[in-house]
Formats: sequence, C-alpha cells, structure tokens
Amino acid sequence: MKIYSIIASFLFVSLSLAQPMRVLFVGNSYTHYNNMPNLFEQMADSKGVKLEVLMDAKSSHTFQMHSKRPELYKNINSTKWDYVVLQGFSRELAQDRATIDSHSLPYIKQLLDSIYANNSCTNVLLYQTWGYDTGYKDDSLGIDWSYQTMSDRIHEGYLYVSEQLNLSIVPVGKVWETVKTNHPQIQLYQEDKQHPSLAGSYLAASCFYSALFKTEPNLSFTAKLDPKQAEIIQEIAGLQVLMNKSRYKINQNTVELDIKLSAENKKVVHLSANYPNASSVTWDFGDGMSEKSFKTRHVYGKPGVYEIKVKVQDACGERILKRKISV
Repeated sequence: MKIYSIIASFLFVSLSLAQPMRVLFVGNSYTHYNNMPNLFEQMADSKGVKLEVLMDAKSSHTFQMHSKRPELYKNINSTKWDYVVLQGFSRELAQDRATIDSHSLPYIKQLLDSIYANNSCTNVLLYQTWGYDTGYKDDSLGIDWSYQTMSDRIHEGYLYVSEQLNLSIVPVGKVWETVKTNHPQIQLYQEDKQHPSLAGSYLAASCFYSALFKTEPNLSFTAKLDPKQAEIIQEIAGLQVLMNKSRYKINQNTVELDIKLSAENKKVVHLSANYPNASSVTWDFGDGMSEKSFKTRHVYGKPGVYEIKVKVQDACGERILKRKISV
C-alpha cells in the first residue's frame, strides 16, 4: 500500500484568522543567545508566514524567578497569545521529582494561571533544554553527571511536568542529543560548553518551527550557517518532532489529516481533531457529506478538488478550519 502522510494543523487554515500567529518566548540565556526567537521568526518569514514574536528572557532565571517579575506579567497580558513558550534554568528540571514538586511546579502553575486568565485558548509549550557538553559536577551536592546523564534527567523532568500539567513539550534537548552524537562536526555549544552556538540556537528554532507548524522545516533560511549543516539540523529536528508528536503532546489542539491509497486504488482520507476539551467536532467533506466525530475517515466517490472544513466547539468558542485536497 502506498501511503501519503500530510500533517495538517498548519495546512488547515482558520477562517477567522485575521492576524498573524502570536508567540511569546519566556526563558533565559538559552532563549536569548543568538536571539533564537528571531531565528524562528525568520524561518517562518522565509516561507511567507508572518508572525508576531516577543521574547522575555532573563539570564539564569528559574521558573520561580520568572514568577516574581512584574514585567513578565505585563507582557503576558499585552495581547491574546496563540502560544507561550516556557523555559526554566538549565538544571532545574534535572532534579528529582520531589524537588521539582516543591521548587518548580508551584511557579509554573502560577505562570499558567496568568497565561490562561489572559487567554484560555493559549497553547503553552515547554522548551526542553540539553545537557552540558562535558556534564555537570558539584561536590557539595554530591552531583557528578555525564552529558548523557544530565540529558536524560532533563528529558525525564520535562516529561514529568508535561504529565502533571498536561503541557506540550518541544524536545530541543533530544534533537540536540541526536545531532551531537551523530554529527559531531556541528558545533552546538559556545566555548563554555553550556550555552548554544548559532548552530545550537538554529537547532532550537528548527524544533519550534516543526512543533508549531507540524511540518519539516525544509527552509532556504540558514542563518549564514554552512548550508549542509543547516540541512542536517532541519532534517533531524523535523523527523524527531513529528515522529514523537503524541509522546510530547505536540498534536494537542490540532487537526491532522492523512491520505492513504486503498487496495482498490481509492484515496481514503483519515481525519483527527485532537482537541481534548472540545464539546463537539463537525466535519464537512466538501462533497455534500458531513459527520460529527473527533476521528473519522472518508472515501470520495469521484475525482476532484474538495475543501474539507472542520468546526470545533469548545470553551474558546467556535473555530472553523479548512483545507483543500485533490482526489
């Protein structure tokens, strides 16, 4: 069976979208080095997609420190954000669960309360970071982590917070690990072996591009990196983000569409509206047929170009999205 797979939250277009997508990045130096959010914005611009991006990043800040900044709350309330990205201190979520429960979760929740009070429809993303190139050691705390140990601990910490708060993760650290392991010629770190080089920030931006638009980057924009290295980073970021979209909850509040050829050589369209809090989902297949269901499949009786519309009803109101397909 020949299979065509089209990930479509980007390809499904909101009928009521009157302004660019709005994204707020909250973090520290892992966010502001090389102005990573601007790299992400330029990636989108290279595809003709206009964004409104704001960065609020303070060096060495933990989630607790973020939660005490009046200027951050001012930025949260400055507009109705479509996405807010949260990034804590590099070692913060590498701690044991009891420490995360007491030192991180209460302050992430405090930030979430303000984000959702401003716009209950905002999608909040956790920016999962990476291990230090040579690991981390602190004799006073009895810590002696290799790079791999630190990377694994950070990964597990973000997965834990994701499950506790039902938040999506952008797995920058896991993509980082793959590039570091398989392509050591790409220098991801600054000389301090912790902060991102331009290539490291480009990797992070590529992960956000794939996570928000649900598609591989395949971009002409390289941020003046070696084109081959940029291509490797894009490919690995796109593959790992999209292959693990369920594990990292990246497919929450999205519509997905797969087209497969059946044994009878007919195109079967598989549709899924991943809105966990929706009260109803209605599909209009564009051929006079419709259905109420979160997940469905549809076979078209004759060739043509059809516009699929989906209406999602939830606490955010009614959203209508559409996409044209060719049969």
